[in-house]
Amino acid sequence: MSEEQDFSKSQIDFLVYCMEMYKDKYLLSGAQVQELFSKSGADLYILKHFEALHTTGLEYILDDIHGFIEK
Repeated sequence: MSEEQDFSKSQIDFLVYCMEMYKDKYLLSGAQVQELFSKSGADLYILKHFEALHTTGLEYILDDIHGFIEK
């Protein structure tokens, strides 16, 4: 994460969940996902949009993250 902010435990837990699910779906290692999320800013995207994202389904979340990374 490139920005210093205070995030709740729920937000951090959700980020870890998203990273684990993304890793499984795209058959990546944890280190690969961490690097990808960090370089693309997907980690901050997930944390900042936690309120909206955590209310949706897993497939939507993963597709949304993947779309963000692809841009």
